[in-house]
Amino acid sequence: MAGMEYWSACELAGQIRVGKVTSLAAVEFFIDRIERLDAGRTNNVVVKTYESARARAKEADAALAKGESWGVLHGMPMTVKESYAIVGVQTTCGISRFMEPEPFKPAVNAAVVHRVLGQGAIIIGKTNLPELAADMQSYNSIYGTTRSAWNMDHTPGGSSGGGA
Repeated sequence: MAGMEYWSACELAGQIRVGKVTSLAAVEFFIDRIERLDAGRTNNVVVKTYESARARAKEADAALAKGESWGVLHGMPMTVKESYAIVGVQTTCGISRFMEPEPFKPAVNAAVVHRVLGQGAIIIGKTNLPELAADMQSYNSIYGTTRSAWNMDHTPGGSSGGGA
């Protein structure tokens, strides 16, 4: 849907809630946008959870069709910083030792992840960050440098450069 990238989170959640756009359509829109703008160059969304996001979006749409609401973020796609734990999803904080011998995959969600999921959000991926989220640019030895989609000579900064 044209213009969706300019809607606020509240506007998007409202459009989903009243049925102007489906959660699945919103998820697909932002997955396409990530893939189109990144194209292997910007390194913004470094851990992609597309399949689980699509599945949750279908569940969100089915719940709305039955008149159920999961909360104020029902069906709204979003990303979180790579350092936030999501059950079963690679979480390293940009520290290479958390890749050995396999990437660390937590058994519990971070509090903020728990809360946004509890309000109906759909996490489509995790964004790049500096090691330990402790720098003013987004570079680490696992994922590399995040670049601006609008000017590849620039970085969007840090410590949430991938989200910027």
